[in-house]
Amino acid sequence: MEDAPRYRRVLLKVSGEALMGKREYGICTETVARIARDIAEVVELGVQVCLVIGGGNIFRGVSGAAAGMERASADYMGMLATVLNALAVQNALEKLGLQTRVQSAIPMASVCEPYIRRRAIRHMEKGRVVIFAAGTGNPFFTTDTAAALRAVETGCDVLLKGTQVDGVYSADPRKNPSATRYDHLTYLDVLARDLAVMDASAISLSRENGLPIIVFSIHEPGAFAAVMRGKGIYTLVADAAA
Repeated sequence: MEDAPRYRRVLLKVSGEALMGKREYGICTETVARIARDIAEVVELGVQVCLVIGGGNIFRGVSGAAAGMERASADYMGMLATVLNALAVQNALEKLGLQTRVQSAIPMASVCEPYIRRRAIRHMEKGRVVIFAAGTGNPFFTTDTAAALRAVETGCDVLLKGTQVDGVYSADPRKNPSATRYDHLTYLDVLARDLAVMDASAISLSRENGLPIIVFSIHEPGAFAAVMRGKGIYTLVADAAA
C-alpha cells in the first residue's frame, strides 16, 4: 500500500517546551491535546509507539545548576518534571481512547510503573503507548540520551525528534533566515558541525547501534503520520548508506 507506514515500532522524543504552546512556562492543555491526536493517528496506522518527553517547560537541570544549585539535585528535579509532563500526555491520549502506560526510571509505584524493558516491549506489542519518564534515572544525562537509550533497548526502528522547526538547519532559522536546511546528514556530520540535533551522547549511541534519527516539526498537525509514510518535510540522520 502506498500509504503503509515505513516503520513497525518508533520512539518519539518531544521536548518539554513543545507542551507550552504560546505560554511562557508550564503545560498548555490544548497543545498537549493536539500532539495526542497526532500520536493517535500514527497508532491507528498500526505503528507501535513509545515516547520520551523532556521537562524544560517546568524545570531544567542545567539552568538550575547555572543558578547555583548542585547539578545532581537540579537534574533530579528535572527528571521529576518529566513525570508531570508524561502524566499530562497520558491523560490526553487516554481521552482519545488509547491505552497507555507511563514507566519511570525513578520508581514511584503510586503514580506509574517502574521501567522494565520486557514489560515495555510487551505493552507496545499489545498496542499500548508507552511513555518513558524520568530520563535515564541518572543525573548528568539528558532526555535526548534517554530517548536514544530507550529506543535501542526496546528495538525501535527509528528515533523521531519533534522540534520547533521542520528539520535540521545550519543555524536557528528563527534567528537567521538564511540558514540552510538539510534533508540528510550522517551522524558524523552532526558531531563535526556541532549541529543542534541532539546531544553528542545521544548521537553517538544512535550511531553505534545504527538507529536512524528523523527530525521534524511537532507543531505541524499531521506531520508525525506523514513522516511515518515517508512524506512531509524532515531531516534524516543516518549513515550515508541508509
